[in-house]
Amino acid sequence: MPTITELRVNGNTHSLNADADRTLLEVLREDLDLTGAKYGCGAGDCSACTVLVNGVATRSCLTSVGDVAGKEITTIEGLAKNGALHPVQEAFLKEDAFQCGYCIPGMIMGLAGLLAKRPVPSDQEILSRMERHLCRCCGYPSLVKAIRRAAAQARS
Repeated sequence: MPTITELRVNGNTHSLNADADRTLLEVLREDLDLTGAKYGCGAGDCSACTVLVNGVATRSCLTSVGDVAGKEITTIEGLAKNGALHPVQEAFLKEDAFQCGYCIPGMIMGLAGLLAKRPVPSDQEILSRMERHLCRCCGYPSLVKAIRRAAAQARS
């Protein structure tokens, strides 16, 4: 049974006539046309669907819209501020950390969430957080360079 749900996404409030049990990923992609978060596995194992909810990296395929109503949701589309890319986005660009690009929005959001929580994370914290993100192209060498670049920027 549809209900009116208000979601705050990328600084904008959206009123939706949506079932509170629908996944956040489905609502973002189908109702709000925000397709940066990807459907990968649907079970929270690949993290391609990662967004920030109140600054915390969250798998949107496992999160219902009812659980995030009234919270601040940030997608890859809303990460840049005032025309400037987020430092994590810059690092991924500078290191050419893309192949097919399917996993990249989730990885960027996961790392941005970590850096928001821990501006100067240890290498172990970075590795622990990023091991939750799967890249089917196995582009890990360039991804690791980008992650290290972003972490180094956070440290300086």
